[in-house]
Amino acid sequence: LFQFPNFTDLLKTVGVKVEEVKSSPLKAAPNGYEPTSAEARAALDALVKDSYAWFRGIVKERRSMDDGLLEKVADGRVFTGHQALDLKLVDELGDEKTAVAWLVGQKGVKSGLPVRDYKLTPRFGDLTFLRTAASITLDVLGLSSIARQIEQAGVTQAVDRLSLDGMLALWQPAGAN
Repeated sequence: LFQFPNFTDLLKTVGVKVEEVKSSPLKAAPNGYEPTSAEARAALDALVKDSYAWFRGIVKERRSMDDGLLEKVADGRVFTGHQALDLKLVDELGDEKTAVAWLVGQKGVKSGLPVRDYKLTPRFGDLTFLRTAASITLDVLGLSSIARQIEQAGVTQAVDRLSLDGMLALWQPAGAN
């Protein structure tokens, strides 16, 4: 899914013209400052279709789905946990203890291993201006715990800090196990 605004008419109305210099015709396209060209739309369409086919293949293989079930779950809708369980998208519902018990019982993970929470230590450079302003304001109001939650919400920054790029599967147990 790619969504992008087209501010062309608004910019014309307020008298703003955006100029650019780029190394190739599809660089920074679409950009919202001009109508999207047919070539840029085709390039994005090819990207979306290729990524979607890749994702469907991963789901089909790792969740052991036949084509019929894959078609049923691959239309873009959101499912509740119970629906996802019935559709074989998740293995079990529950809390941390349930997850640990599942790993021990189904994946042979050694019982009694410590569970560690990964906490990203915020850096000022990771915070957008608005997130920083909200955090400071909440601290001043005595709502420091909420401020820390806002600081910790920088998922994009966490991925960047871990030097990860491209499309990511956040949980990927071995497909053959």
